[in-house]
Amino acid sequence: MRITDSSHGRGLGLSLALGSALAFGGSGVAAKPLIEAGLDPLHVVWLRVAGAALVMLPLAVRHRDLPRRRPALLAGFGLLAVAGVQACYFAAISRIPVGVALLVEYLAPALVLGWVRFVQRRPVTRAAALGVALAAGGLACVVEVWAGLSFDALGLTLALAAACCQVGYFVLADHGGGDGVDPLGVIAYGLLVGAGVLTLVARPWTMDWSVLGGSARMNGSTVPAFVLLVWVVLVSTVVAYVTGVLSVRRLSPQVAGVVACLEAVVATVLAWVLLGERLAAPQVLGGAVVLLGAFIAQSSTPAAESVVDRSAVEGRVASTSAG
Repeated sequence: MRITDSSHGRGLGLSLALGSALAFGGSGVAAKPLIEAGLDPLHVVWLRVAGAALVMLPLAVRHRDLPRRRPALLAGFGLLAVAGVQACYFAAISRIPVGVALLVEYLAPALVLGWVRFVQRRPVTRAAALGVALAAGGLACVVEVWAGLSFDALGLTLALAAACCQVGYFVLADHGGGDGVDPLGVIAYGLLVGAGVLTLVARPWTMDWSVLGGSARMNGSTVPAFVLLVWVVLVSTVVAYVTGVLSVRRLSPQVAGVVACLEAVVATVLAWVLLGERLAAPQVLGGAVVLLGAFIAQSSTPAAESVVDRSAVEGRVASTSAG
């Protein structure tokens, strides 16, 4: 019975991780037409996070005792997992090619392994390490890192900062459900903190709000800008963060981090289908390697001390869903 429950939990965790990668991967396809329609990239990020925070506000009200109980966790999740990743990544792509920035950011699974092994001093499986190596190599092919690589120290530093912030996302997601803390409440307050920080950075009062009332072009077709924004907020942020955090609680940070590399594959395929951007043979091969790496990594078993009481987490999630 224990084996069956464990297998079911890992299967659900893998499904959640794949769903999160799909949701996150679709953000660029929806955001790019908004940027091309006249919105500043930072304004798109602010709309994304602020809109998601508004959607999750009822959960924040329901868990209003969280700021008093776990202020450091909420501040860290908001600053690192939400504001940090978004702001550093968009700042990086203003100085270096998008593909290079994406590759550096998705070094996060390797950094997670380093955190687990050398900071927490816990063993990591060979499968997880091999999965990271394969995923990193495949990701280099997906983003075609050899096309237009230019060395910019500040740009690469910002991309590495985004990777470090993403490590914070996986680590905090893993530890954020202990002591009776509902992970959905952590997400809600993390988005609120992130929205507050990004408000200072993006200065939304300078945004051209009229763009949202118009339309955007997607591979020759006209799409209402507001529809794209709704997709970015509800699917690419709310659904992405919820499924991502819950998957980490079932898989461990290192395994979920490797599966998250599929986001780059999803983004590339969707850009090919919906935006008309070409998909070269090396990208197809790289995507297959990323899939292989993710499969090998998820087959590993997290160390026993890295796993909290999954049944308690599932009980809290079920209670939240029923409410």
